[in-house]
Order: sequence, then C-alpha cells, then structure tokens
Amino acid sequence: MIQNVGNHLRRGLASVFSSRTSRKSASRAGNDSAMADGEGYRNPTEVQMSQLVLPCHTNQRGELSVGQLLKWIDTTACLSAERHAGCPCVTASMDDIYFEHTISVGQVGIINGQGERGPVQAQGMECDLGSGHPQLPLLSALTLSVASLRVCKPSQGQCQLFDGPSLKKSLHGRWETNDTTLDLVEHGLPLGMFSPPRFPPSPHPWSDLESRDCSHMVPAEKTRVESVELVLPPHANHQGNTFGGQIMAWMENVATIAASRLCRAHPTLKAIEMFHFRGPSQVGDRLVLKAIVNNAFKHSMEVGVCVEAYRQQAETHRRHINSAFMTFVVLDADDQPQLLPWIRPQPGDGERRYREASARKKIRLDRKYIVSCKQTEVPLSVPWDPSNQVYLSYNNVSSLRMLVAKDNWVLSSEINQVRLYTLEDDKFLSFHMEMVVHVDAAQAFLLLSDLRRRPEWDKHYRSVELVQQVDEDDAIYHVTSPALGGHTKPQDFVILASRRKPCDNGDPYVIALRSVTLPTHRETPEYRRGETLCSGFCFWREGDQLTKVSYYNQATPGVLNYVTTNVAGLSSEFYTTFKACEQFLLDNRNDLAPSLQTL
Repeated sequence: MIQNVGNHLRRGLASVFSSRTSRKSASRAGNDSAMADGEGYRNPTEVQMSQLVLPCHTNQRGELSVGQLLKWIDTTACLSAERHAGCPCVTASMDDIYFEHTISVGQVGIINGQGERGPVQAQGMECDLGSGHPQLPLLSALTLSVASLRVCKPSQGQCQLFDGPSLKKSLHGRWETNDTTLDLVEHGLPLGMFSPPRFPPSPHPWSDLESRDCSHMVPAEKTRVESVELVLPPHANHQGNTFGGQIMAWMENVATIAASRLCRAHPTLKAIEMFHFRGPSQVGDRLVLKAIVNNAFKHSMEVGVCVEAYRQQAETHRRHINSAFMTFVVLDADDQPQLLPWIRPQPGDGERRYREASARKKIRLDRKYIVSCKQTEVPLSVPWDPSNQVYLSYNNVSSLRMLVAKDNWVLSSEINQVRLYTLEDDKFLSFHMEMVVHVDAAQAFLLLSDLRRRPEWDKHYRSVELVQQVDEDDAIYHVTSPALGGHTKPQDFVILASRRKPCDNGDPYVIALRSVTLPTHRETPEYRRGETLCSGFCFWREGDQLTKVSYYNQATPGVLNYVTTNVAGLSSEFYTTFKACEQFLLDNRNDLAPSLQTL
C-alpha cells in the first residue's frame, strides 16, 4: 500500500556530480539576467513528474503501491541530477522515508526533483482531479544521493568512478547510524536525560524472550523469503544498469511477503531505512532478494532485505548490491494498527538481528522527531510573573488534560501489569506509563503532589527545593538531577507544579508539570538547564482503595534519547522507576504528612 511519504526526513545525503565550471557560470549568468528582468528564480535542475494513479499501480487495498512510488521518485531525481551534473548519473542511496498518508486510484501524484549543490530533493503533492489543486503532501524534502557515472574507454569497458572523499561524505550518515546501532546493541550508550544503565548480559525486561508466551511466537525462519529476478532490458535505465527504482520495488515486494508470513494478513509499509547501493548490476544479471522478519514489536515489525547479483556463469560469486530495513504494521478496518505475534529469532545471527532491530527503532524515533521539531530554536520555558500566574496555571493543567484526551495512544510494552503507551504526531513523541495500585486516589494524589518527596522514589530527582508556594494548588520548585551521559555537569530545572482535584465523578486527580523561568533562579555555570514542556500524573479511582496511576510526558529534544531508549526496549528504566513509585505509595499510604493532609 502506498502511503505518501511524510515530512520527517533528517539530512540530505551529499551527491557527487561531474559538471563543467563554464556550465555553472552560464547558468548563474542566466539566473542573474532573469532576476534583473524581474522574473522569479526557477531552479534550472527542477524536474516535475505528474502521474495519474491507475489500477495497475495499486495494491490489494486499491492504493498506490510503495514500489511504484519508489520508481517514480527515482526517475524524477535521476533526471534532475543529470540536469545538474551534465552527465549520466546513477542512484547511490536514498534517505529514510516515512509513509503517513494514502493516495488512491484516480488521484494524481506530482513529484518535483531539484538539485542544489549536490543533493537532489524529490518533493511531491497528492492532487485531486476534481479540483485540480494539490491536497496532501506526497513527499517533502526527500533527498537522494546520486553519484556521477563516468564512462571509460571502450577497451576498458564501463567502470564506476566515485569521487572518494565526496562519496565518503555522502555515506557518512549511514556509517554513523550503523556504528551507533552496534554500540547500542553491544555496549549500551549513556543516552538521554538520565543516563540509562549499561546493558546487562541478558535481554532487558521489555524484550525478554524467555518471559513471553511461546504459543504466540512465530519462529523467524518461517518468515524467510528468497526470490530471484532476471534483469531484462525493460528493467534497465538508459545507461544499461538496472534501474534503481526497479530494484527498490522488488525489495519492497519481497519484504511485504516476509511480513505477511508473520501476521498472516496484508501488511502496510510505514518506514524504510535508507537504501544504499553498493554497486551496479546490468542486463543479464540474476538478482537474489532475501528477506526475513528481524523483530516484532507490539504493533510493528522490522523486515531486513538484501540483494545480491550474479551472472549465470558465476553463480557462486555473488555481489552485494543493496540492503534496507523496512517497518510494517497491520491495519484494521478503521486504519488502526493491530497487535502482532512475537518473533522467536534463531540463535546466533538471528539474535543479533533481533537486538539491532530494537536499536534501529530507537534511532528512527530520535531522527524523526528531532528533525521535525523546531523547539531548539526557542526556549520551552516561559517567564513566571504574578501577572500571568493564573494563565500559566490554567495552561499547565489544560495542556496535560489535552495530552491525556488524545485517542491515538498505542500500547508499546507491558510487563508485570505496568503498561507503556506512546503517541506520535508531527512534532512530538509522547509516552505514558500506567499501573493500578492498592492506594486510595486522594492519598496517591497528596503523596505525589509535593515534589520534595520525589527523590524518595525517583533517582532522577537528586534534590528538590520549594522556591515559591504560589497558592493552594500551585508551587514552583528547583530540581537537580545527575549528570547526563557524555556531560560532566548535572542538570537542573525550574518547574511549575499545578494540581487539581476532580470536578465531577469520573474525573481524575491531576498534577501537571512544566518549565518556567525565574529571575531568582537563572541558569548557572554549575548546572545545565533542562526543560520540560508538558508532563505530570493523573489518578483515577478504580474502586475502594484501588487507583489507576498514569504518568505522561511530551518528550522534548533534551529527553528524547532517554525516552526512545525505553520505548525501543533497550532500557528498563521506565519500568524500574514506576515500580519504585508504586512501592513509595504503598509504604506511605497511611503516613501522610500533616501539611499535606490540610491541602
């Protein structure tokens, strides 16, 4: 199924082009002349493709297939690259892609490609034939890495000559991601807000294979798929090399089959981690495509795909052509993701792929939200002043209630009746933890209202100072936390805590937290100032002496690594902290401080 490529792509991979200085100078002079005549600037490398989606382009859901979309993207980008370079070009790699919307039969996909000093960007829109106007974004800032192909003397045959330093630059992001993945799997990284612990030798609780119900597990080997494609002239581009878009379409097809063997349904592709072409193939080559499900999470699965090429005369000598990792979900009738069976990896390489898939999930989440979120450009904290305290208090509680009320929370993990939910939108990755404790809701609310007691159960709160008791329901605290991984300085926060009791039956008790700035507590050299945008607790009375406790947090760039490390199952820190909170409530349910009882 296709889904339109979303706007969460991080960096443009560099491209290597061969073009003459005179051509650049002439183009520059022409552009200057156009500007002088009062005309708007138009990039001379721009190429636009408009494609009507026909039934032959669609999948079983009647929506444009991802494979067909990849062919169109690759063609548009290649034409733009050749305009820029002035010579034949081939695709070297394609950056990560996230699929978020669908496009159906009868709609028009408009893809624009243009090069800017190297990177070629393909950007498109979905267009409704009825109005003729673009509707939803099909592609946004999709950058392809296109490398120059130079043809040597006929006696030497065709040879691919990549400019070494430039190609290294273009693939640097790929290598960096691979290194990070290996480090996460083998050693663990002190990432995020509170330096998650190093990896123990055994799997983490969130992904403990031994604790799962074996009757609902599918052996990874049952999802293995292998297919062989013969490269024919229609599959080749104008240079005689296998069309990159065709290879990517074949890869998507074999990955979909592997995913369907796990879920026994029609899977939907949601994301692709960078295609990287390691070498060319030509007409007459046999391409061996292999796919297997590396890991299955609660609602998604990762499929690894690789492509090898050989000539009929030398079948034993296979060349590695391409590889990619694809993330699939299974959607129900309401387009909501369904629960998936667990995967049981094979010992050895299977277990390695299983761990690496968790690490890649964490990296994908990091990249997706750091890229799209512009928060780092402005402070998250707002100035606190008596003149705006009513507004800030109301906004603090209202923001948390709006986050709680969102209806697209997804259950990511569950262990010992502690649930971890995630919520993804354009700019944020939010999470919430949930458990039921044998404590009255009012008592739990009072115990957690005073942040000065939080260090008793949360090791991330090293010290808490009450700066100002604004009124009965609002207080400002100065919080310090241990040093972050990779940093020598501890971190501090200035937090407004606003609490509210239920107004009606069924309403929760609420404790809302957000960062503010105070003239008396400016950032100091001893600490790195941290910020929280929206977080807090909600307490629902489930019965006599029984309360559902939920903690919510809208992840900001400063805590994103910490959040995704837990979401991906690479750390059990969330679980450990929340269980400590439960024990704190149980130990103190009959021993409330007098000052709290009067609030």
